[in-house]
Amino acid sequence: MCFHRKFEGKKSLAGVLRVKFTKHALEKFEVVKRYGFEISKELVIKTVLNPEHLHKRGDQYFGLKIINSKCALRVVYEKRKDYLVVITFYPVRRERYGI
Repeated sequence: MCFHRKFEGKKSLAGVLRVKFTKHALEKFEVVKRYGFEISKELVIKTVLNPEHLHKRGDQYFGLKIINSKCALRVVYEKRKDYLVVITFYPVRRERYGI
């Protein structure tokens, strides 16, 4: 399933606004920093709550948000009962995803 429109946080997530991070996702902040990307928790949460593009595969959602003229942030997350869990995130080239 693929969504190509802008979502408003509350509408797209049916009121689910709590976001949690897996251990892997928390460690990922340091990994991407070593490659020259300063990604904040706030940016990851904004990507989850209001992605510019959203794709779904099985139970996982893939949200995309533009970082700069060449890169976007891709966040992989799942919906749980009353919160969202960020599995991982990584910068991608915008041209690869056509944004």
